[in-house]
Amino acid sequence: MGGPGNPPEGTPEGAPGGGEDEYRSVVFDESFIRAARLQEFSAQERIADHAPAVRRRPPLRRGLSRQALVLVLLIAIAFGTAIYMGVRHPYQTPAAREPVEPLRMTVIPLAPEGKVPGTADPAYLYEHSPAAQFRTGAEGVPLPASRRTAHFSDSQVVTALTTAKDYIVRSALDPEVLTGGEVRAVRVLLDPDQLDQFDQSFARPTADGRHAPTGWLVRFDPSRAQLADRKVRVQGTLQAAETDASTLEVTADHTFVYALRAAGAEAEGEVSLFTLRRELHFRFDRDDLRLHQAQLVVSYVQAGPLSCAEDSTNHLRPLLAGQTAKEGGPAGTDPYATGGATALCGSLATSAQPKV
Repeated sequence: MGGPGNPPEGTPEGAPGGGEDEYRSVVFDESFIRAARLQEFSAQERIADHAPAVRRRPPLRRGLSRQALVLVLLIAIAFGTAIYMGVRHPYQTPAAREPVEPLRMTVIPLAPEGKVPGTADPAYLYEHSPAAQFRTGAEGVPLPASRRTAHFSDSQVVTALTTAKDYIVRSALDPEVLTGGEVRAVRVLLDPDQLDQFDQSFARPTADGRHAPTGWLVRFDPSRAQLADRKVRVQGTLQAAETDASTLEVTADHTFVYALRAAGAEAEGEVSLFTLRRELHFRFDRDDLRLHQAQLVVSYVQAGPLSCAEDSTNHLRPLLAGQTAKEGGPAGTDPYATGGATALCGSLATSAQPKV
């Protein structure tokens, strides 16, 4: 009588046997019992009050867990921040960029006072000219020692000087440019806002101080002259200065000396020297520094020997060994000497020519 007996046929297959409780997997732990909505009164309570055997418990107050509260708080903060950022933007709208100034250019031809001296040996001419101590090619355009300014770092100043040097080298020393061919290598270094002016200068050259190709770069008329020596002699200076909190300026002042002979002449043909002094003013804002580009705002060139009667707008048409100018200029001008500007056509000083 201790427990239920087994069925006559025995315990069914798969059914728990040996008096095991089929609900033994259900565990009524303390939290489950406390959470029950119905609670049995004690025996003393039933005797005293004649109350029902059970009473209804008030529902438990279940609050949000701490993790849920933190998550709700974070969502609220993020939502509030998004609204604040939309109403009051923390970043200032960038100031409108100043319009880029168009290039102002002046090309002064310098006419020789007599015949242009020449010889078959370019080295001899260089040795007997004021360019004897000049450096060759890009070595003649060294970068100066640079220091940071009030609003620009050392690296930004170096970038401005390097970009100016690259422009000088490409526009006055590259043989492809000098012979009247390549211009893209120079164009890519210009601020995009100056490209229309640059392109118009080559499409429709005009002596208006704005659209002369020889104001942007140095190039000789290939039908008139060719390079007798690709090692151009150079000497000059580069200087950087801050003009305001958003602008750097670089001033370049260089003298270039080219050895030329007549187009199509044999290697043993006579060679003469062509001297060109060039002052360039570059301007850089922060976008230009980042993109390795420059605004060329001033180009002042004195070059000779040239004839004042020749148009030097599109190409330089040098007078070569033994030739004389059809017209002279008002006064002798030495492109090796620093000083003021000359007239629109000058006279090439005898001291600027090699002694042969």
